[in-house]
Amino acid sequence: MDDFTLARVLHVIAIVPWIGGVAFVTTVLMPAIRRGNPPDQRLAAFHRFESGFAWQARLWVALAGLSGLWMIHRADLWSRFLDLHYWWMHAMVGLWAIFAAMLYLIEPLFLHRRMELSNDPAGDFDRMERMHRILLGIALVTVFGAMAGAHGLLG
Repeated sequence: MDDFTLARVLHVIAIVPWIGGVAFVTTVLMPAIRRGNPPDQRLAAFHRFESGFAWQARLWVALAGLSGLWMIHRADLWSRFLDLHYWWMHAMVGLWAIFAAMLYLIEPLFLHRRMELSNDPAGDFDRMERMHRILLGIALVTVFGAMAGAHGLLG
């Protein structure tokens, strides 16, 4: 197996639990928390679960980024970022950048402390749930574009 194929395999292995985890949190965990907890306790309930999967999300996002960068470098795909026909390449990098910023910078440096001191935990949970839905929608469009684009359907 050559290094490009290995990078592609690792990339897919990273994407499946990363986006699958986002889908689980968005469509199963957050609705269950909403149904099972009063509004002012939802944020705390979410944080009790979050510690169990935050490290996994960081791992998968890192692996997706490193393997994706390796494939871009190895196959010299940089010119695709100058061509809008490869919009899905931009979408992949943009989605990755949003999650990397959230997981490695915003959450640990600012957001966790802000949430601990929240004056409006119900409103913060609602905003967080809305953001998860938006990011899941963007992720699904991105995965569709990446798979369709990589296999010639878009172009």
